[in-house]
Amino acid sequence: MILRVANAADAQYVETLCQWYEESAKQRGVGIAKRDPNYLIKKMDRGDSIIAFIDDQLAGFCYIETFEDNKFVVNSGLIVNTELRKEGLGRAIKHEVFKLSRTKYPQAKIFGITTSMAVMKINTELGYKPVTFTELTQSDDFWKGCSSCKNYGILMENQRKMCLCTGMVYDTLNDQYSQPAQASIEILNQEK
Repeated sequence: MILRVANAADAQYVETLCQWYEESAKQRGVGIAKRDPNYLIKKMDRGDSIIAFIDDQLAGFCYIETFEDNKFVVNSGLIVNTELRKEGLGRAIKHEVFKLSRTKYPQAKIFGITTSMAVMKINTELGYKPVTFTELTQSDDFWKGCSSCKNYGILMENQRKMCLCTGMVYDTLNDQYSQPAQASIEILNQEK
């Protein structure tokens, strides 16, 4: 298994990733499915994503986004090839994208919203705690991402204070990653 920071050359995988997002959303019965290919390319170009391979085959992906002048960072878009699920790959990707987030943005709170029990378990392992939505970013840009979800009406009816997702935050800002940023993020480019 190879987990590494994605780069511009990985744009060749964007079409496959977008197809995986859509298929996964259909299987889970949620509306958040489509990702703009150009958005994913931007994440790769900026070194704001982790890509995974098994035997030179694309295996998974996850990216980060910042809000409120880097006060908050979200790990988003975790996707694993359906043929490779239940093997711990999602967990490995989440751990690497977490390290990337903490290394690039050591003073940011890491957060996410999810309905996935598997993601909640991984987040808990990493030190996230469940929180109310008022403790998450209030950035309109973040919440726009929910607009394609079938539960968006519930979110808006509750003035973005609650929905069917669980909000989770990692806010232990004095951990091992809070030291000055390293010259490079080579630890993320290692082969697993």
